[in-house]
Amino acid sequence: MTKRKICVVTGTRAEYGLFYWTLRKLQEEPGIQLQIVVTGMHLSPEFGLTYQQIEKDGFNIDRKLEMLLSSDTAPGITKSMGVGLLGFADAFAELQPDLILVLGDRYEILMAASAAMIARIPIAHCHGGEATEGVIDESIRHSITKMSQIHLVSTEVFRKRVIQLGESPHTVFNVGALGIENINRLELLSREAFEESIQFKLGARNILVTFHPITLEKSSAESQTIELLKALDEQENTSILFTKANADTDGRIINQLIDQYVQEHSNKAIAHTSLGQLRYLSAIRHVDAVVGNSSSGLLEVPSFKKPTVNIGDRQKGRIMPDSIINCNPDYLSIKNAIQKALSPDFREISGSVRNPYGEGNASGQIVEILKNIRLDNILKKKFYDINFELPN
Repeated sequence: MTKRKICVVTGTRAEYGLFYWTLRKLQEEPGIQLQIVVTGMHLSPEFGLTYQQIEKDGFNIDRKLEMLLSSDTAPGITKSMGVGLLGFADAFAELQPDLILVLGDRYEILMAASAAMIARIPIAHCHGGEATEGVIDESIRHSITKMSQIHLVSTEVFRKRVIQLGESPHTVFNVGALGIENINRLELLSREAFEESIQFKLGARNILVTFHPITLEKSSAESQTIELLKALDEQENTSILFTKANADTDGRIINQLIDQYVQEHSNKAIAHTSLGQLRYLSAIRHVDAVVGNSSSGLLEVPSFKKPTVNIGDRQKGRIMPDSIINCNPDYLSIKNAIQKALSPDFREISGSVRNPYGEGNASGQIVEILKNIRLDNILKKKFYDINFELPN
């Protein structure tokens, strides 16, 4: 029997963590030959060389595709995209996959989808239909949706949105958010084991902070990070654990400010480039609140019954459980939001929240879909029109 070759592309630590259980199931499926292409931050010493964790987990990496230039400016990232497109063209020509599986909304994945589209390789896309109005990810995500033939979305709202983009309902599957499966299946670290793993003693109160640039706003990274750090400095008897920004425009500005803050507050703060999924989820388990503008604050944190302070517009447009406190990216708004998140009343609210992103069984559904879906003639898509009334 000829095995179906499914090529999974990953460019970041977070994306790999979300894909972990799907990769495991694809690896174990007798009718599937798993291929893995690693690119982007995985291959950068600055971002922790996280491809090593993929190999440590027992996966074979078929191609390591260097594309990340040492620049987070708009010209630098655009040039990285060009390098990536060249690399994916060669990788797909050599590997000859029957299907590629991608996730999300980053520029590395846009280049992978573009190369696959030109090579006439069907694309399965996870987490389409979502909205992040403050960042270029919004446009990238919808662009990948239109290049893809199979859509694996996280809620029924997003399923309808992908269909609204003209995709056939028969190709759009609500499988839930991939990250919730990690919460259900990983054996998370105890407080003592977690502290030992990060070489840092947690305090009476603890906050996990992840803050990324707002890529549709010019020159806001520095000013907004300064406001955030000022608000964090106001928190008494509170330890702060930072995970650093991704390789987005102006991400290095944020990371430099974090490093400076940690250096000046080494008794109460620590920063990690990458915690990996096990330590990251264990961190959420042991902190009192999550602060920043990462999608995980909306997707995964509610499953821990913990509050999230969501700063600014980066995640604007996503489904927001009641455990989310939205605030403006200024000192006073952030300070007040953190105080509210740590209050007994709001912690009680967070403790009763049901996560709208599913129950955590996405990987099994994804593998069944990819294993059984017919790929002959799948490339020719007909735009699915919806009859609706336009506003006057």
